[in-house]
Amino acid sequence: MINGISIYEILTLTTILFFIGVYGFFTRKNLITILMSIELILNASAINFVIINTYLYPENLQGAIFSVFIIAVAAAETALAVAIIINLYKMITSVEVKGTELMKY
Repeated sequence: MINGISIYEILTLTTILFFIGVYGFFTRKNLITILMSIELILNASAINFVIINTYLYPENLQGAIFSVFIIAVAAAETALAVAIIINLYKMITSVEVKGTELMKY
C-alpha cells in the first residue's frame, strides 16, 4: 500500500495515460510517434496489474509477474518495429504512415 495515495488516484492516472496512448495511436501520422503511443498503452496496463495486485492481494506477486511479461513483449515489439521503420526509411526516406502504402506493391 502507498501511504497517502488511494487506488482511485493511481487508476485515474493510468487511465489517462492509456487514453493518451489510444488518442496518439489513432491521430498520429508518424510511425515513431505511433510506436510511442503503443508503449504508453502497454505501460499503463503494466502499472494497473501491479497496483491492483498490490491493493487486493499484497502477499501475491502475480501482478508483478504479468508486468514483467508485458515489459518483455513491449521490448520485443519495439525492437521489431524499429527494425521495420529503419528499413522503410531506407526504401522511401520517410517514416510517415502514407509511405507504407508503397509496401503493398
